[in-house]
Amino acid sequence: MSGKCPVMHGGHTSTGTSNKDWWPEGINLDILHQHDRKTNPMDPDFDYREEVRKLDFDALKQDVHALMTDSQAWWPADWGHYGGLMIRMAWHSAGTYRLADGRGGGGTGSQRFAPLNSWPDNASLDKARRLLWPVKKKYGNKISWADLMILAGTVAYESMGLPSYGFSFGRKDIWEPEKDIYWGDEKEWLAPSDERYEDVDTPETMENPLAAVQMGLIYVNPEGVNGQPDPLKTAQQVRETFARMAMNDEETAALTAGGHTVGKCHGNGDASALDAEPEASDVENQGFGWSNPSMGGKASNAITSGIEGAWTTNPTQFDMGYFELLFGYEWELRKSPAGANQWEPVDIREEDKPVDASDPSIRHNPIMTDADMAMKMDPTYRALCEKFIADPEYFKQTFAKAWFKLTHRDLGPKSRYIGPEVPAEDLIWQDPIPAGNTDYSEEVVKQKIAESGLSISEMVSTAWDSARTYRGSD
Repeated sequence: MSGKCPVMHGGHTSTGTSNKDWWPEGINLDILHQHDRKTNPMDPDFDYREEVRKLDFDALKQDVHALMTDSQAWWPADWGHYGGLMIRMAWHSAGTYRLADGRGGGGTGSQRFAPLNSWPDNASLDKARRLLWPVKKKYGNKISWADLMILAGTVAYESMGLPSYGFSFGRKDIWEPEKDIYWGDEKEWLAPSDERYEDVDTPETMENPLAAVQMGLIYVNPEGVNGQPDPLKTAQQVRETFARMAMNDEETAALTAGGHTVGKCHGNGDASALDAEPEASDVENQGFGWSNPSMGGKASNAITSGIEGAWTTNPTQFDMGYFELLFGYEWELRKSPAGANQWEPVDIREEDKPVDASDPSIRHNPIMTDADMAMKMDPTYRALCEKFIADPEYFKQTFAKAWFKLTHRDLGPKSRYIGPEVPAEDLIWQDPIPAGNTDYSEEVVKQKIAESGLSISEMVSTAWDSARTYRGSD
């Protein structure tokens, strides 16, 4: 057997677009960090995994539950509930994970730093993190930002009626941008998908290790491939993207439906009126970005994706409303106030329309994105959705487990899990390994390996393949 180099070839040839490329006027403070720990405010002997075990877990959850309906005038909650915003923050923190190199994910709290804090897909999530600040301040170093952001999404679902499958603490914060993750070579946000594919009509040709279809997005373009609505083409990109993020078709359908059962999209106004993102914003804005002077730019008048509207009749309740509307009506393409492509129902009953996020006396059409329409039009996704419709309990359980996987996939083996809500079940994606027999002789094992007939190349490749599963994200 001929020898084979264990190093993967054919991947990207550069480190991608750096933070300095995106924000050339940003102050470079690297010189201050030489040979010291200025980027890490913790004491040298601080051990977060030990500290978090001292946490009053029940009290923390009660405080996060209370936060959900404690609407603040500076950033009012849609329908008086921050659930949708907190879920999006947690999802977009965890959702950057990709299988090809094990990088990304919510295990380090990296959403606090560039470039993630300023991706177009993360517009206004700076507000979600700021809303969590009183909780973070109360519990201090006993809770990391990484844990708190993911916990907020899980508690949001609980607050809106979905029983949790479980939760683990143990995510240790980083304190500066992760400069060694390759996010792509594009030189502009939301550059056409074609730049990431050999053939954009063949999703599996997307450049490795990337998973999102465009620079600055978490998954796919909600308006369609390169912004052109076509649910069947979008379905193929959804399938490839979620597969690269460790999800199968059933998990993908459950996550899409469950994620869009609550909350809303924001696109009520002129997107060009938005000020710069946090990393490019002036220092006096203290980390806030995307300031919107138009109509106050808050709640019903906010702009993030540019699509405008809620998916369901009751956006603060986890129910079957997503399926009832998606499959109960015909849908047609329309434009949002911000000019984005979105799908709206034909001849919808007034009582099925969600009320305005700020004024309950007003009702609006619900909306669907191109990815939502893919759940109805792609035969495989449609069959899965029909299975969920026939068994609502199965849908809830499937979604809850998929959410747990989404938010824990990069946390590492189950032995790293901490807290009272760690599920007892061993899940296949946790790579459970039975305890082995330690009653053996190392010399005997080495001798057996030497006499196995394996070539040096085969043994080196095996060792390499085992070791290279390490990922810096956790």
